[in-house]
Amino acid sequence: MADTVREIERKYEADDDTRLPDLVCVDRVATVEEGGVEALDALYYDTADQRLAADGITLRRRTGGRDAGWHLKLPVAPGVRDEVRAPLSDAPPAELTALVRSRVLRQELVPLVRLRTRRTVRVLRDAAGVALAEVAVDEVGAARAAASGKATAPGKGAVGRAAEARWREIEVELTGEGGDPALLDEVGRALTAAGARPAASPSKLARALAETGPAPAGAAPTGGKGAGKRGRSGKGGKGGKGPGGQGGGGKADRTAGDVVLRYVREQVRVIVELDPAVRRDLPDSVHQMRVATRRLRSAFRSYTAVLDRAATAPIGLELQWIAAELGVDRDREVLTERFQQALAGVPVTLRLGPVAARLRTWSQRRRTGSRGRLLAVLDGDRYLALLETLHALAAEPPLRAAAARPAPEVLARAVLKDHRRLARRMQAALDAPAGQGRDEALHGARKAAKRTRYAAEAAVPGLGRPARKFAKRTKRVQQLLGDHQDSVVARGALRELATQAQQAGEGGFTFGLLYGREEALAADRERQLPEVWRKAARPGLRAALRP
Repeated sequence: MADTVREIERKYEADDDTRLPDLVCVDRVATVEEGGVEALDALYYDTADQRLAADGITLRRRTGGRDAGWHLKLPVAPGVRDEVRAPLSDAPPAELTALVRSRVLRQELVPLVRLRTRRTVRVLRDAAGVALAEVAVDEVGAARAAASGKATAPGKGAVGRAAEARWREIEVELTGEGGDPALLDEVGRALTAAGARPAASPSKLARALAETGPAPAGAAPTGGKGAGKRGRSGKGGKGGKGPGGQGGGGKADRTAGDVVLRYVREQVRVIVELDPAVRRDLPDSVHQMRVATRRLRSAFRSYTAVLDRAATAPIGLELQWIAAELGVDRDREVLTERFQQALAGVPVTLRLGPVAARLRTWSQRRRTGSRGRLLAVLDGDRYLALLETLHALAAEPPLRAAAARPAPEVLARAVLKDHRRLARRMQAALDAPAGQGRDEALHGARKAAKRTRYAAEAAVPGLGRPARKFAKRTKRVQQLLGDHQDSVVARGALRELATQAQQAGEGGFTFGLLYGREEALAADRERQLPEVWRKAARPGLRAALRP
């Protein structure tokens, strides 16, 4: 069984004559305790073209020390990683390889580098004896690993680099007991004053790869840092963030292809990076991954002038499939949270019967099935084939002739086309009589609003502020329609809960009360909708998009 430890640390380069300062001078540090000396032997695994290293991920088998075993380190933020641990075994354990499947795909994980480290540990404690951080002075020896996992023989690499590398570094890592991130800054100042330097490499593996041999042939994987630089356009500039994770424009966004490919590659990156988070059941990961699949599918449908629909339509169907699979668990999460909040607002005197227990049982039963099903999907061949297709798409996008045209004219035309489609659906929904037919029409309008919003967000780097404002107004329409649809779905679930309660002899009064409140909410959203839509449909808003 794998477990996870949050690792918050800083690394410093040190010379042979660099000595640790007296860290008792650091605020809150009362004592420095000797932690002993450890001999660590770690074998790092990756694909031959280093797909994990490209994304800052490390997978190692380490012996020696207090935490011998398999360690998978996933980046969270600069200086912060989640270390997922598993017991020692001969081969990489399945619970860890599953977490890197979206990067590795069908490539084999092989030993790349062997690190031998002599570690001297000191523990920083406060006046109460609570451990704040550990400071480790590491003397490292690194060599490329042969297929057997043994280090290569001493000598020179293929391009004249040393086959072995040696260095000395200092790690400062917060403990789980009482560490404060601000302490790292204080310790860092003391170390640099003593002659240490902030590490140029983010990890020992990165330094070992750089110093013991050439970079691998071939490009980084789609989800990696080099993803935005690949493909026919050759322009995947970064820029600042705007709606939907897009930048605010720049020299790299001159053509329609530049803008659309930036957006597409960003969504592919998000899907790849969220895969391990979904497998680990991290908060909101399912929702965010589902949103990315929808954004990507929407881009395929909105920007057919840029991307060949003959190539993207089959991918869109697969994205629709995985979004539906993700939605099974996500819909349960949303409904459970919605009902818990609603129940908290019901006076105790109106909570008749074991309502909370009934809700927990209903939610857990649905979760058990949906969670197992989702993991089976992520481990299946169909999903793996989709990931391979997305990697290939980002690397070699099926561009059409319009991709080379100036961004404003192509993007504005696509956004306005989606908006006209939304307008037709909105009119049909507003004209429909109350009842199931209107509910369905409003749901159709919601889908059209979401597509229009996503198209506008994708266009921000090429159209600037008008597209951002257009997306904001359309998002408000989508949110209102979303509230209405959520109420429709919630009422269906409440009927189910009430029926189960009655069959168990518990009574369904409270669920009926919640049902009535959902009806009132839906009616309120319908009353607000005409005015919100009027603002989103203003001619001036649309005219501002035109180049």
